[in-house]
Amino acid sequence: MGKVTGFLEFDRLEQEYEPVARRVRHYKEFVIGLSADQAKIQGARCMDCGTPFCNHGCPVHNLIPDFNDLVWRGDWRQAIEVLHSTNNFPEFTGRICPAPCEAACTLNINDDPVGIKSIEHAIIDRAWSQGWVKPQPAAARTGKSVAVVGSGPAGLAAAQQLARAGHAVTVFEKNSRIGGLLRYGIPDFKLEKSHIDRRIEQMRAEGVVFRTGVLVGALPAGSKVTNDAVETVAPAQLMAEFDAVLLAGGAELSRDLPVPGRELDGVHFAMEFLPQQNKVLAGDTVEGRISAAGKHVIVIGGGDTGSDCVGTSNRHGAASVTQFELLPMPPEQEDKPLVWPYWPIRLRTSSSHEEGCAREFAIATQAFVAGSRKDKGRVAGLKTVQVQPQGGRLVEVPGTEKEWKADLVLLAMGFTAPAATVLEAFGVERDGRGNARAGTGLRDGYRTNVPKVFAAGDMRRGQSLVVWAIREGRQAARAIDEALMGATTLPA
Repeated sequence: MGKVTGFLEFDRLEQEYEPVARRVRHYKEFVIGLSADQAKIQGARCMDCGTPFCNHGCPVHNLIPDFNDLVWRGDWRQAIEVLHSTNNFPEFTGRICPAPCEAACTLNINDDPVGIKSIEHAIIDRAWSQGWVKPQPAAARTGKSVAVVGSGPAGLAAAQQLARAGHAVTVFEKNSRIGGLLRYGIPDFKLEKSHIDRRIEQMRAEGVVFRTGVLVGALPAGSKVTNDAVETVAPAQLMAEFDAVLLAGGAELSRDLPVPGRELDGVHFAMEFLPQQNKVLAGDTVEGRISAAGKHVIVIGGGDTGSDCVGTSNRHGAASVTQFELLPMPPEQEDKPLVWPYWPIRLRTSSSHEEGCAREFAIATQAFVAGSRKDKGRVAGLKTVQVQPQGGRLVEVPGTEKEWKADLVLLAMGFTAPAATVLEAFGVERDGRGNARAGTGLRDGYRTNVPKVFAAGDMRRGQSLVVWAIREGRQAARAIDEALMGATTLPA
């Protein structure tokens, strides 16, 4: 695939970013995609591997060498057909997927990998601009109906596949807009919501019905999960009205930090902070909005959600932003012969970090500190201690205690599980991590213990990547189609 000697002739070319000073003044996307000629050169670097590990590194098993070669040859129309054959939403993955395919690229053993993600980005953006992405309604209807609970990437992928198979699909979303964590958890500067909106219009034209503001079941008491529902539907009603139900909600229960002072004002989950900003940008009215303007912000958690909090805080105009990570700082460069083709643990500096952020590693928060008598109900700082690995666990290092100034603390330590109350309402068994118990085999895959009820995405596997959600949604759709019709032509 690609040019036979391309990997010897051409270097990897990164997508460019709008300058920091300019991009922190707005919330729009700032990545400058590759031009057609640049993408062609990146495609030329594909090596025609005997075993393309990139296919297996990609959870949806994108046919990466194939679309690389097509871009190199200038056949963009066929490239999008190949890309869409495995991935319903490459405009999402081409923007926010961490690209495990590139870690698995054979060229990555001793060189820079092919810029697969940037090529995917270029293909789908060109396809939309050329009008090649059109509705694909089913040629015939099956007479079967499916309810999809949750409109994140897993639910959307499943809904689109099922509608194209001829089923009547209704998607239920508790919030006022479709998209799940794509809509409310990913900042607009990483994924503008117009990309979601035009996919929704395509799916509507394919026959998918969307019902927003509808909560299926119930959320845990006191839950901080974003919820705009104005209507509640009982699981029994869905079971009676539909031939199958797919539970595809997100793992929305944030991991808490129950240390002294947790109750203070100014200590919030990241998933309280980020959805509010997205709602404001969408034109919604948000009462009691959390603002980082002029504040010393500490983000606890070193992952992508924490990085999103950093970028959003800088756009608010924070006085300072510091990010804590419990684990020691990883190496800047992995030992490739040791870890390739698997996803490596190494220091990753995001675009948000580059916009202004102090990073602290191997640090644990011991307590949140209240302000003076005037502000005794608000956080004014926190106490920490350094930690180090010892005997398979992290232990505190004596004499490393420190107090930090903080007007706003954002907890971005990941998610524990989907809402147990929803699974309990359906009578679905849970695994040891609190997720819906369901397998992934081609036979009886994604089925729960409850007849007619299936589970996919975060609801089944726990917190994961958008690309895993899309894969699970597609596979669950195949399982449901086979269960309803006795056979299926949907891809595995």
